[in-house]
Amino acid sequence: MLNSSNLRKEQAWLSTGSLVVLAMIALAGVLYYASSVVIPFILAFFIYSLFAPVVDLLVIRLRLPRFFAVLIALLLVLVIIAGIAMLVTNAVYAISSTIGSYSNSLGTLSAKITQQLEDWHINIERASITTDLAKRLPGIVTTTFGTAVSISSTILLIAIFVIFMLAGRRPNAPRPPFYKTMDSQIRRYIAVKIALSLVTGILVWISLAILRLELASVFGILAFLLNFIPSIGSIIATLLPIPLAVAQFSSPWSIVGVILIPGTIQMVIGNGLEPKILGQGLKLHPVTVLLALAFWGLLWGPVGMILAVPITAIVRIVLSHFDTLRPLADLLAGKLPDIKEEK
Repeated sequence: MLNSSNLRKEQAWLSTGSLVVLAMIALAGVLYYASSVVIPFILAFFIYSLFAPVVDLLVIRLRLPRFFAVLIALLLVLVIIAGIAMLVTNAVYAISSTIGSYSNSLGTLSAKITQQLEDWHINIERASITTDLAKRLPGIVTTTFGTAVSISSTILLIAIFVIFMLAGRRPNAPRPPFYKTMDSQIRRYIAVKIALSLVTGILVWISLAILRLELASVFGILAFLLNFIPSIGSIIATLLPIPLAVAQFSSPWSIVGVILIPGTIQMVIGNGLEPKILGQGLKLHPVTVLLALAFWGLLWGPVGMILAVPITAIVRIVLSHFDTLRPLADLLAGKLPDIKEEK
């Protein structure tokens, strides 16, 4: 039997939990419908957190005026964003040109597959398959172009947000320990993740180029981007070149190399180097990471999966600074609450 005091505590917890669930549902709805603005803002915040120390260094250590320090940081950000935009544009151009050159190869490949299926007494209409492939190729090019335009507009919005954030930076302003802790942990994670993802993308690019695979640079860029998605991203990046390798190479060893070499690179960096460099990292349990990927991926798609880990880490850090909500922060870190039974 529970006494009246414990009963009131349980009722209070149930009421609080219900309100939290309702608030999360309402917040998820707002984030979903405002994703076109919220996603660029969050990406801009992470970029700002990386380049804010540049402003602090120029103002505090080098004694530069704040205006010039912010201007230099902005120029660095804009150069990097322009470089990313050029990479995306070149990737889209390479994809569109390669699709045209490989349309005949795809037709030949489909004919071989259908012939093999017919040998197995599985009836396939070759004409319908070839016609369907021919109809889909222009749609792929159009979709790719539309995606490039959407990415360009998002990059522009991110640049605007970063400009205003850096312009409002006050290097000498005192900040509470809570913000310093959150800044340092998130900044370290993002910096290490970007560095390792860049190394992964470059190695994948070089390995596929040595194998003479078309679009090796595009697959390197995709490996760089997908490496931000824990576990799932590396698998997708390894499997993406397979259709093109099958269409391009006649030797099975070349196809095996396209799969094994990038997969080995992803495994060594993701499972070997990254845990050693990050250590405990952001103190998120693997199950928490998996659920975060599912939740933010359902909410914002692939971009949500990229942002899932740092956003969840920020939530955990914020919860850990409130005594009432600290058990939830411990739960995200994989620590179950210590429940003492009443005698």
